[in-house]
Amino acid sequence: MSKLTSTNTVDASEVAKFEAMADEWWDPQGKFKPLHMLNPLRVEYIVEQIATQFNRNLNSTKPFKGLRLLDIGCGGGLLSEPMARLGAEVVGADAAARNIPVAQVHAKQSGLTIDYRNTMAEALVDEGELFDVILNMEVIEHVASPQALLNACEALLNKSGLMLCSTINRNPKSYLVAIIGAERVMRWLPAGTHQWHKFIRPPELADMFKVTRLELIDKRGFIFNPLLWRWSLSKSDLSVNYVMAVIKPA
Repeated sequence: MSKLTSTNTVDASEVAKFEAMADEWWDPQGKFKPLHMLNPLRVEYIVEQIATQFNRNLNSTKPFKGLRLLDIGCGGGLLSEPMARLGAEVVGADAAARNIPVAQVHAKQSGLTIDYRNTMAEALVDEGELFDVILNMEVIEHVASPQALLNACEALLNKSGLMLCSTINRNPKSYLVAIIGAERVMRWLPAGTHQWHKFIRPPELADMFKVTRLELIDKRGFIFNPLLWRWSLSKSDLSVNYVMAVIKPA
């Protein structure tokens, strides 16, 4: 296991951005429209990876029953709720305090029991928490120290545990698509939501996993087709949005 430090991964300016948008988490036409569009594909990939890792039958009523899952940077609960419906015991953690009541109210309206907390990964490590699955989706490009976040996640994973980590590649194409296209042309997100220099190239993320000794088992690109107006998975195109699946050795 990698040596943990007391590094605080929270970037106050990033937290402020998402606090300002907290009331719009569940508006599919609001400031989180890109996530609502991407979410069905994210959930499909996550469910497939969890079912494979833990040999779960997706035809059963609650296939993830008995699994403890952490949703880092849970926001309003767009991923926490589907995981809870599948039977997982879900802890949703977010550094933005205003996100938590939004998530709690929506979960209650949906008849779901989810443990939402205004906290960060390092604090959960200090509390001795352990999880079978960690969802680290579209978070790492918003923290002060990506490596410190991954170090904390490794400490939070049970042996044979699974983590899914998605982010945005750093190259000219991602600048055009994620910054110019999404923020300035389509105005799907407020200008300044993303900082291109904080995007992470796939080889860089893979190297961070090596530091933590987490083992990379899968990687896919999330590809948006503007003509068909839909997202799809790619095994080869990680040029903009992508996800990696890693496990903690037994």
